[in-house]
Amino acid sequence: MRLVTHGDSAPSSVNRYLLPHEQQVIMVRRHPAILLRPVAEVFGGLILAGLLSRFFGGGETGGTALVVVWWLWLLLLIRFVWKVAEWSVDYFVVTSKRMLLTTGLITRKVAMMPLGKVTDMSFQRSLLGRMLGYGEFILESAGQDQALSNVEYIPYPETLYLEVCQMLFPGGKDDGDD
Repeated sequence: MRLVTHGDSAPSSVNRYLLPHEQQVIMVRRHPAILLRPVAEVFGGLILAGLLSRFFGGGETGGTALVVVWWLWLLLLIRFVWKVAEWSVDYFVVTSKRMLLTTGLITRKVAMMPLGKVTDMSFQRSLLGRMLGYGEFILESAGQDQALSNVEYIPYPETLYLEVCQMLFPGGKDDGDD
């Protein structure tokens, strides 16, 4: 099984970080559950702004307070749009040589770990992660700290875990059965 989103080619925001001799094997966007908190903040702010609108209903001071409340809610909405835009350009990529996590809309961050340096890899899933279908990868390497050690909100964690383990520990068919 190959897990690659958007066909077989990486978007340009990821492709520029791939080396000429690398083959992209896995590319996934982080799970949309990463947006749960910003969504809750926007809806909570909307409910609060609606309740405060009823409370400050009239009067000159009430009108000023209403303007401030709705401007604050608009800031929450703009922050939500920013988080969605950031999510849309964040990718976890596994190539034939390394793992990459690209993040950031304006300030681009690329965390990388060569596959050969991975000494231990595990994943964990919270109850919410099991219900929604995401998990967290924990990567360890020999020696110093690596730029890529935790990857949160990974979709299909079991499938990705098995796929990456197969790359780390390649094995052939049983020698006795042909």
